[in-house]
Amino acid sequence: MKELKKEEKDFLLSSIRDIPDFPKPGIVFKDITTLLNNKEAFSLLMEHLEERYKDYNLDFIAGIESRGFIFGAALATRLGIGFIPVRKKGKLPYTTVSEKYSLEYGYDEIEIHIDAFRKEEGAKVLLIDDLIATGGTAEAAVKLINKIHENVVEVCFIINLKFLNGEAKLKKLTNVYSVLEIE
Repeated sequence: MKELKKEEKDFLLSSIRDIPDFPKPGIVFKDITTLLNNKEAFSLLMEHLEERYKDYNLDFIAGIESRGFIFGAALATRLGIGFIPVRKKGKLPYTTVSEKYSLEYGYDEIEIHIDAFRKEEGAKVLLIDDLIATGGTAEAAVKLINKIHENVVEVCFIINLKFLNGEAKLKKLTNVYSVLEIE
């Protein structure tokens, strides 16, 4: 399986803009829009992901709202498989299945259509998102997909904020891969 060289990782990291104090003071937001509008960086990233996953024999890619849609849909097209959006509660128009997860103050909920996987029970699914911080949303997404008897073979993140240790809870459920890691 192809691994990115240090220079390639450095190039991808340099294409991501840091926005200090967004959305609140003390947070450094990782803005991927500058990676997306850099054709060399986006192409390198997508070629890497295609190379990594082309032999996984995946049936679907599920992307977490909203930036996971970008990477997931692009990769699904490259692999010739279907894409499933994992959305926040109330955003999908048909019958859904949902999973709640805890936030610092309260909870949130994500959903997928009940027939998202076309009733192909046991489908091999890659779950993808742009970034993992504490891992709550991704953990809920894995549980949601497993709830309807599909198989999340791996969760992929473009960026892993290692210092928040979000991947630890996911590793109890499935494999985790991050293209870039920030200590």
